[in-house]
Amino acid sequence: MPKRLPIKDIVSGLVTSIARAVRYWFHYTLVAFAWLGVVPLTACRIYRCLFTGSVSSLLTLPLDMLSTENLAADCFQGCFVVTCTLCAFISLVWLREQILHGGGPDWLEQEDQGANQARNIFDGGAMNNLIGGFAGGNRGPANANEGNNQPNGGEEEREEGDNEGGDAANNENNAAQDDNNWNHIEWDRAAEELTWERLLGLDGSLVFLEHVFWVVSLNTLFILVFAFCPYHIGHFTLIGFKMDDFAVASHFEGLLTTLTGYIVIAVSLIVLYVLCSMTRLKKFHRVLGLCYVVVKVKLLVVVEIGLFPLICGWWLDICSLAMFDASLKDRKSSFHQAPGTSMFIHWLVGMVYVFYFASFILLLREVLRPGVLWFLRNLNDPEFNPIQEMIHLPVYRHIRRFVASVIIFGSTVLLMLWLPVRVIRKIFQGFLPYHVMLSSDAPVSELSLELLLLQVVLPALLEQGHTRVWLKGLVRGWTIGVAYVLNLRSYLLGDVPLTDQDDIVQGDQVAPLPVPPQANNPGVPLPIQQGPAEGLGAAHQAMLQGGGPTGFQPYKKPSFFAVRVLLLVVLMCVTLFAASLMSLVAPVFIGRRLMSVWMGDSKIHELYTAACGLYICWLTLRIGTVLYNWIPKGSSVILKKLKEWGLLAVKSLLIAGVLIGLVPLLLGLLFELVVVAPLRVPLNQSPVFFPWQDWALGVLHAKIICAVTMMGPQWWLKRVMEQVYNDGLRNMNLKFILNGLCFPVCAVLGMSLAVPYVIAKSVVPAFGVDFETENQVARHIYPFLLAVIGFVSMFVFQLRQFKRLYNHIKDDKYLVGQRLVNYVSNPKRSRPLTMSDSTTT
Repeated sequence: MPKRLPIKDIVSGLVTSIARAVRYWFHYTLVAFAWLGVVPLTACRIYRCLFTGSVSSLLTLPLDMLSTENLAADCFQGCFVVTCTLCAFISLVWLREQILHGGGPDWLEQEDQGANQARNIFDGGAMNNLIGGFAGGNRGPANANEGNNQPNGGEEEREEGDNEGGDAANNENNAAQDDNNWNHIEWDRAAEELTWERLLGLDGSLVFLEHVFWVVSLNTLFILVFAFCPYHIGHFTLIGFKMDDFAVASHFEGLLTTLTGYIVIAVSLIVLYVLCSMTRLKKFHRVLGLCYVVVKVKLLVVVEIGLFPLICGWWLDICSLAMFDASLKDRKSSFHQAPGTSMFIHWLVGMVYVFYFASFILLLREVLRPGVLWFLRNLNDPEFNPIQEMIHLPVYRHIRRFVASVIIFGSTVLLMLWLPVRVIRKIFQGFLPYHVMLSSDAPVSELSLELLLLQVVLPALLEQGHTRVWLKGLVRGWTIGVAYVLNLRSYLLGDVPLTDQDDIVQGDQVAPLPVPPQANNPGVPLPIQQGPAEGLGAAHQAMLQGGGPTGFQPYKKPSFFAVRVLLLVVLMCVTLFAASLMSLVAPVFIGRRLMSVWMGDSKIHELYTAACGLYICWLTLRIGTVLYNWIPKGSSVILKKLKEWGLLAVKSLLIAGVLIGLVPLLLGLLFELVVVAPLRVPLNQSPVFFPWQDWALGVLHAKIICAVTMMGPQWWLKRVMEQVYNDGLRNMNLKFILNGLCFPVCAVLGMSLAVPYVIAKSVVPAFGVDFETENQVARHIYPFLLAVIGFVSMFVFQLRQFKRLYNHIKDDKYLVGQRLVNYVSNPKRSRPLTMSDSTTT
């Protein structure tokens, strides 16, 4: 190869690369314009045209498509519309797979009765289908093949003289016909050769334009089917029942009207399904049944995920009004001012409450005997599938579950929030209300402190506090104590050996059963039995029939069992009330006392006092746990451990002082000088720095930088952080952390702060400039040097890219596979060199 490429080769390579880049840029611009411009814009304007309610909007739709007004807003709204339609499409496909794998409802899978049998509409298949259509029917088999293998009503009415071979052939033909009716579109085969690159146009072809057309068409179809029709059906229904004023007053007219339309559509599908069943239109009645299942699942999902958490959030807010010295009038005014924000906040609070409630129930299942919590669904059951339950279980059973869940959750809120607040206001007068500052004169400071608390303090408390282990041990200790008092250890824990003289509840009977081999070994629990149980177990099976198998372990039934269980419930309510009362009082009281030492009588956000009190409680429990484990080991072990932990505490304080104290302070001060001060402080004013606020912002920035560094490529900072993380707290290498992490980071941040300051305060005044120029330099030198560093970095990056392009041009011209092409001016010696000759070149 030549040492230097000719200018002609460099120019030709640059032109080729620029042409390729321009072609790629044009193609990807077209792709972005199509998917981020055309598709959302058409979706938004078609949606707006359909819901305008006038014929003129339909006539002017082509002109509206070409209009350039409000392009950004329409594209943003269109992205939301496209996302909704895409989610609806994916949900339909996924629901189809659920029905294929889990089978449809029993009333849908059944075949019609024999054609030669006269039926009454109040007896037989039509009436059963009506009940099944409205209530979901009894749950069908878990596998769709099981439902296909079951004999239908027509086969039962056939004559006995039919041979078995003919029946089997007819069954196979019916199953094949059902499969053909269901899988009339081969989705899998159509999507075999389609990839995301080809679909979106990232493979360089223009086939994606056809996909854009189909996406726009399907989007329009979904808007018509799933939004336009239900909305107008609900609108006419509300007008007919004279409830349109109520929908308008709710501030969510569109949502309520659409849900009303879906309810009307579900009822209409039931009626049409019954009519088609009576007229023996098999294909139509199956399609109508599937449409009803889709609408039913959609409404149930809205109720489970949307309505139930919203009810819990509002109920929590109503029961805690006295805690914050608020009233329903305040909540009503805030709702009218921002209905969407108010609903979202209450829904989010309800979701958090439901999540922690479910987590506590899972913890209880780890402690209690299988079968005690018969009235609550087991989310850890591998066979638990809520979508399958929505498909198979009847509507009235879902309504019963919803009402039961509302009663359970609502009673828990009353017991653990409303009643303790009332008692606190009566006994501890002046303790409530909690002081919550919704606004502040220093919003940046308040925001930084709240983010610091939510992002640093509380996660550290939850992650490092062994909260779950302590809570599980506390629950087990309480259960053992209550079981000892009420003689319910076998019922609650199931670890008591059973004898033949005991009244054992096992399976579907209550009688003295033969003693299993485990009963002769004390401490060995009996195996978990599957099946219905008497009493509470029977209610369990009746309530959760069709929800998958539920574990049930036999237990010994003592005398006066109902009274003992009632006392157990009373003790549980008293314990929950006392725990809630202590949780509402103790952390805030401790935090207020500690904060008053520094802040005096000034009111502080209760979020901070509660966090401080929780940390003190956690530290006390942690010290108590450590002492409880160390005291039985002797004084020598305690002294050795104290020495180790003291040395570790000194190391931790030193590292924490640098990484949690100094580094965030320097980082926050640098951010203040680079971004905040040039933007907020005029040139005729002097910036005032608040170290506490800068430190809080620096902690958040340091956390973000650490997260980005750990997710980024390998470099020295990531390697050092990974090494520190792998060593852990007990194996801390102080010298490595100081030399590899603390000193380099502090040096970089310190030089970033010191060098501009020295230039602005020492170098610039040496040139004899006036005060205004010196002030401007001091105020703008930090962002200017940051821009210079960014420009230099970009220049170095482009220089490296040009070097790579230079080598690429050289390789394209002279490197052919594994052989080198000799570059000489003499054509006689222009033979190609092999790899054996390359050593002499």
